This record gives sequence, C-alpha cells and structure tokens, in this order.
Amino acid sequence: QVQLPESGPGLVKPSQTLSLTCTISGGSITTNNYYWSWIRQPPGKGLECIGYITYSGSTYYSPSLKSRTSISRDTSKNQFTLQLSSVTPEDTAGYYCARYTATISVFGSWGQGTQVTVSS
Repeated sequence: QVQLPESGPGLVKPSQTLSLTCTISGGSITTNNYYWSWIRQPPGKGLECIGYITYSGSTYYSPSLKSRTSISRDTSKNQFTLQLSSVTPEDTAGYYCARYTATISVFGSWGQGTQVTVSS
C-alpha cells in the first residue's frame, strides 16, 4: 500500500513561494504508468489539478497555474516537490499529492492533505 505524506509550511506570505514535498513509501516514483500529482481544494470549492510529474520525469501543469508552477522530483529520496510562486490569498487551499495510474485513468492513492494559508 503506497503512502504519500505531504510536508511543508502551513503559512506562506503573499508574493512568496509555496513549497510542498510528497515522500513516497511503498512504491517507486519511477514505476511505469504512474503520474505523481498535486491537487488542491480551496475553501468551499472543488478539486483542482495543479499538475504532475510522470514516471519518466515529464511534467504537465494546469494552464491557469503554469506560469507560477514547478514540479520536480528526487529519485534518490523517492520524493516529488511542488513550488508555486507569487502566491496570493487565492492560493489558500488544502493541498494533496496523489498517484494517478495512466492505464486506468484513476487517482488511486492520495496523501492526507495539508492546509496552506496565504496571509501576511
């Protein structure tokens, strides 16, 4: 059973960069057909896929966030990291990492989520 705990600060100041890390246990970040994703849910709103990094290291970002988003990985630590720059209070949300299985189009495993608040 793969586990995906997120880690990072719960409070970020406006204009700074939000940085979260997901550490994978029970699986490998390089296993074929898995896309390692970041998803967020603002208060009172639905889920939004921020982007992902694939098993081969390719990345995809949501068009609405692309200019501010970077997702990277450290295969030696079995981790992947989200960086979202120039944050505003609109970026306040619960942030989740998840594993997407491309062959069946399913987010099959999720982290427990971490709340990030953008405030001065």
